[in-house]
Amino acid sequence: MIHLHFTAADLARVRFAASPLTETVASLRALAAGSRGRHLHRPWIDRFAERASRLRKRDLDLLRALVRPAGYIPDFLVPPPGRRSPTFADALAQLADADPEAVAKELAHLAAHRVAQQGPGCERRQALLQALVDRPDAGIGPITEAIEAYHRVAIAPHWPRIDALLNDDIAYRLDALADGGVDRMMNNLHPSVTYADQTLTIAKYYEGHADCGGRGLLLVPCAFAWPDVLVRTAQPESPSVSYSPRGLGRLWGEHSEQPDSALADVLGQTRAALLAQLDLPMSTSQAATQMALSAPTLSVHLQALRAAGLLSSRRAGRQVLYSRTALGDQLLSEAGRRSGA
Repeated sequence: MIHLHFTAADLARVRFAASPLTETVASLRALAAGSRGRHLHRPWIDRFAERASRLRKRDLDLLRALVRPAGYIPDFLVPPPGRRSPTFADALAQLADADPEAVAKELAHLAAHRVAQQGPGCERRQALLQALVDRPDAGIGPITEAIEAYHRVAIAPHWPRIDALLNDDIAYRLDALADGGVDRMMNNLHPSVTYADQTLTIAKYYEGHADCGGRGLLLVPCAFAWPDVLVRTAQPESPSVSYSPRGLGRLWGEHSEQPDSALADVLGQTRAALLAQLDLPMSTSQAATQMALSAPTLSVHLQALRAAGLLSSRRAGRQVLYSRTALGDQLLSEAGRRSGA
C-alpha cells in the first residue's frame, strides 16, 4: 500500500487536471503490455500498429526502455500540470526543463531494476537506458524529441476524444464533491483507492508512506492508466494520483459516421451525424474538429438538438460539454433497430 497523509491545508488544495503528457507516457505502458491482454485498449493498439512506421525505431526503443509494462515510471516524465488543461507543448516544456540531477538519479534508479521478462529487444533497450545514465547531461534532449514524435503519431489524432472523456470525469468528480464532500469524491476514484482518517490509501506492490505536507493533491484522470493507478510523490511538487476515468469502456467504441437515412431525413444529415458522434461528451470546439465544421455553425446545431431534448449540456471549467440524453440514445437505438429490421 501507498499511504498519502493529509492535513486540513492539503484538503483545501485538492485539484484536478487533464494532462496530454501523462496520457502519452501512460500509453507506452499499455502498448508494452498489449500482447498480454489489455483488451480495453486493443483498438488503439491496432491503430497505432498501422502508423508505427512513421516513428524512428530508436525513438520507440528508447521510450520503451523508460516506460516498462509494470513497475517504476521516472517522475520527471510526468510533471504535474500547472493548470487544469495544459497543452502538450506546455507539458513538454516542463519536461525539457527538468532538473538534470533529479533526472540522473531517477534514470539510475530505473536502470537498477532489471527487467524480469527478457523479450525481443530487451538488451538493446537496456543499453539505450544505460547510455542515458552514463551521460545524464545529454539525456533530456533525446527523450523529449522521442516523446514529441511518439505523441504526434499515437495520441494527437485521438486527443479530442480522450480530452472529452477526461473533462467529463472531472465534472462528475466535482459534482460528487459538491454532493457528498471529500469522502465521497475520494472513495469513488478507483477500486484500489480508499480514503479514511485523512489518509488516501492506494493498493500497490510495495509499502510506502508520504505526507502531503500542505502541498495538496493533484488528481489526474488518465485513460491509459487503466487498470492501474499511477502515483507520484516526488517533492517539491504536490503528490499526484492518476486514475481511470468513468466511461472508459466507451472510448474506442465505433460510432456511425453515416446515421440511419430515415433519421437524417427528420433531423438533417449534419444533426443526425452530430447526435451519433456525441457518444462521449464534447465541447463545441472538440465536436467541430470531429465534424469538420466551424464552431459557430456547429453551435447552432447543438442548440437545436438540446432544445429538442436530445442533448444536455454542463459546464466544466471554461468549457461547456454536450452529450446525448437518454432520449437521444433511445432515438438512435430505435432508428438503428428499424433500419436493420
